[in-house]
Amino acid sequence: MCANYLPSRAERLQKQFGVATPAHAAAREAFPGYLAPIVRLAEDGSGERECVAACFGLVPAWADLKLSRHTYNARTETVGEKPSFRSAFHKRQFCIVPAEAFFEPNYESGHPVRWRIGSDAGQDLGIAGIWDWRPHGGPNDQPLVSFSMLTINADHHPLMRRFHKPGDEKRMVVILEPDQYADWLQADAEEARSFFTTYPAEKLQAAPAPRVALRKAAPRQNNLPLL
Repeated sequence: MCANYLPSRAERLQKQFGVATPAHAAAREAFPGYLAPIVRLAEDGSGERECVAACFGLVPAWADLKLSRHTYNARTETVGEKPSFRSAFHKRQFCIVPAEAFFEPNYESGHPVRWRIGSDAGQDLGIAGIWDWRPHGGPNDQPLVSFSMLTINADHHPLMRRFHKPGDEKRMVVILEPDQYADWLQADAEEARSFFTTYPAEKLQAAPAPRVALRKAAPRQNNLPLL
């Protein structure tokens, strides 16, 4: 699972994902309730990709915005059945979450230490996600797009089993290869399940990255406040 990550920078969005940086997605680190860029198929039906700012934590039209605190990850095993996710999944509202790296807690020292996990090849990661839309709740009460990262069991993954509390189930985000991006965005609900596999540990790089306390919190005018 993932509740904190580094969204891709503008140059990587253009170079690796072929999209421009959207407005209102300036947060350096993303947490549930923050706006961050996602890549999806353009809504004009052209088949082209577009990048939009979306709330990290999927919020259907019927739900309160505070739901984003609990819907930032969607389990692949139940994404087609859970009320918060099933509509987006069956409507094929798939997206890619561009990430420089994501963070997970490691308890091997006896207390939680934040670790940074990224690509061993130096590229950004494309995380599989689903998105939804609501008519209000965005900046200036404009329509809001929101998203959730898809996760899979990682109890036996050589790297990801090292994270989260001892005894808890181990989970990891579903990471796509670049040559899978187009097929993922165009998949139907049944085809989507073929992408639900763990990413090879040898293609990831992980190291401790304890949070550094800031003297003064940075303003968040370009992303949603925590709800």
